[in-house]
Amino acid sequence: MNGTAIAETPLAPASAATGDAPAMQAAVLAGPGRFAFVQVPRPRPGPGQLLLRLEGCGVCASSLPVWEGRPWFDYPLPPGAPGHEAWGRVEAVGPDDVSGLRPGQRVAALSYAGHAEFDIAEAAAVLPLPVALDGMPFPGEPLACAANILARSDIRAGQTVAIVGIGFLGAVLTRLASQAGARVIALSRRAYARQAALRFGAEEALDVADVYAATAAVADLTGGRLCERVIEAAGLQSTLDLASALAAEGGRLVIAGYHQDGLRQVNLQQWNWRGLDVVNAHERQPARYLDGMRRAIGWVQEGRLDPTEFFTHRLPMSRLDEAMALTRDRPDGFLKALVVPEGMA
Repeated sequence: MNGTAIAETPLAPASAATGDAPAMQAAVLAGPGRFAFVQVPRPRPGPGQLLLRLEGCGVCASSLPVWEGRPWFDYPLPPGAPGHEAWGRVEAVGPDDVSGLRPGQRVAALSYAGHAEFDIAEAAAVLPLPVALDGMPFPGEPLACAANILARSDIRAGQTVAIVGIGFLGAVLTRLASQAGARVIALSRRAYARQAALRFGAEEALDVADVYAATAAVADLTGGRLCERVIEAAGLQSTLDLASALAAEGGRLVIAGYHQDGLRQVNLQQWNWRGLDVVNAHERQPARYLDGMRRAIGWVQEGRLDPTEFFTHRLPMSRLDEAMALTRDRPDGFLKALVVPEGMA
């Protein structure tokens, strides 16, 4: 989990915190491609809330558009945004009862300003981490996504499952689907990702540089039946088209990629003709996220899933722009970056 061999960059000059509130360091997305690092007052938990001292935060590909810049975004973002894959320890509780949670307890959380030393989370959006997981990085939100996508996919033993796009999410789903007894065919343009998918349980790993060749290869591997389940996990028009082409009659097409950079077109004639169930596997209800996170915690505790296999880069917060660039460029050896407070890298 080491960062790439790029020279360490110092923190940008910090602004002074205001008032008497304790200060914390936070990343502020000041403009496209540019995080600044400032001192701001530490937030205070309100009723039903917790203050978390963060141990780290994952970097999500869904944050790339706002980091790269789009005409509809306004800058600067609030301190800590758009970090939403944080974990850490409870520092303080709000003024009312938050049963079962106490200072010092290690937790995973659904919070939204995780690129900072501290963040606020609703107590209802926090899960304690077992003592057995002490010391293990645990970005609960993306692991919850994987658990929920698996549930929505309804993968069963003996099925053939195509996973289109092998980044962090596709890699985790490859592991989980193969554990469920499915035959997994992984598809990615990156040779490193294809090799990783084979390590994580895929029986075949195909290049998608030639979409027609990839489709023909899957047809050949399945005797023309194609795949009972197809998970699209890249968030591109091209991968959505490929995933649609790989779904068998009566199969299920699961859209797990984050399509937020514009409109998409779908081959509805193909979907109709094949009688596909099409599932948008993105959850928006916090309770559903918590259910997925709870399942993921259980899998890790049982030894079914080791999330550290998928965390390939760990960088200090001062290198957050670099972590974003790695997430965008996905060089060989990369699946997911974690960003941690200064002094914890």
